[in-house]
Amino acid sequence: MKDNKNLLEIKNLSIHYVTEDGTVRAVEDMCLEIGSGETLGLVGETGAGKTTTALGIMQLIPNPPGKLVNGEILFEGEDLLKKTQAELRKIRGNKISMIFQDPMTSLNPVMTVGEQIAEVVKLHQKVNATEAIERAKLMLEKVGIPGGRVKDYPHQFSGGMRQRVVIAIALACNPTLLIADEPTTALDVTIQAQVLDLMKNLKDEFNTSMIMITHDLGVVAEVCDKVAIMYAGNVIEYTDVKRLYTSPKHPYTVGLFGSIPDIKEDEDRLKPIKGLMPDPTNIPSGCPFHPRCPKAMGICSQQKPKNIEIETGHFVKCLLYENPK
Repeated sequence: MKDNKNLLEIKNLSIHYVTEDGTVRAVEDMCLEIGSGETLGLVGETGAGKTTTALGIMQLIPNPPGKLVNGEILFEGEDLLKKTQAELRKIRGNKISMIFQDPMTSLNPVMTVGEQIAEVVKLHQKVNATEAIERAKLMLEKVGIPGGRVKDYPHQFSGGMRQRVVIAIALACNPTLLIADEPTTALDVTIQAQVLDLMKNLKDEFNTSMIMITHDLGVVAEVCDKVAIMYAGNVIEYTDVKRLYTSPKHPYTVGLFGSIPDIKEDEDRLKPIKGLMPDPTNIPSGCPFHPRCPKAMGICSQQKPKNIEIETGHFVKCLLYENPK
């Protein structure tokens, strides 16, 4: 966060959901940055706060119960939290686009796919209906679907094809930032690989920055430049992909890699992380990972770890690095 080359900077962001059962601290004191043309992987278990982070950037947190407690989201140097709804509508879908998890629920079943792509184009660009449909045809072809299918409805496409349509909608206005929320979760493995290749190629072609939300470390290795590991609303480790894979520091990150089969090792059993993710309305005191951590010290249950830069560009939230012995 030293220069102005970053397209997006998130500073000390906290997002809570206030419910009858208690306050869910979905995102706590988050600091992240992403440069132009970079891909950032946001990795964590279900409930870690990945999708809430994305909705926070898009300013789509449901209120109530969601509440942006504090922090800044600087996009192209301007704080999105200070924008009016009218200003945000000009940014969403135009400069920042999002691909949601399930393409079937993202698409309108009673509109043709061509109309849905054209709708985004007409909203943000000064074009007439004919030009917008031509743009829709071009975008379908970009994602590997014949342009003649603009008059087809979502139910006429397979799951992988629907995901391509959603990508076409997201990229229709050539956004500078694309947020992909587990875009391959509902697809089988071969289609997953095709969709990821497509996204990588289109990202390069349009020079788009991307936030890839996933719990698949294989996808991260394939697509991302930087990675942020999330646990219970906290970014606990943040660095570039190579360093994360060769030298993970946080015990949780080490545990994630330990639970993945290694084809070079002859092992009968994997090493899972013991225990379960904490109840989001009752996060443990101190470091939220300490009840499951194999390296937990007495102080871990009392003191919240700070974000420590252990080497240039490698940040870890862990008391092992705050109080080195």
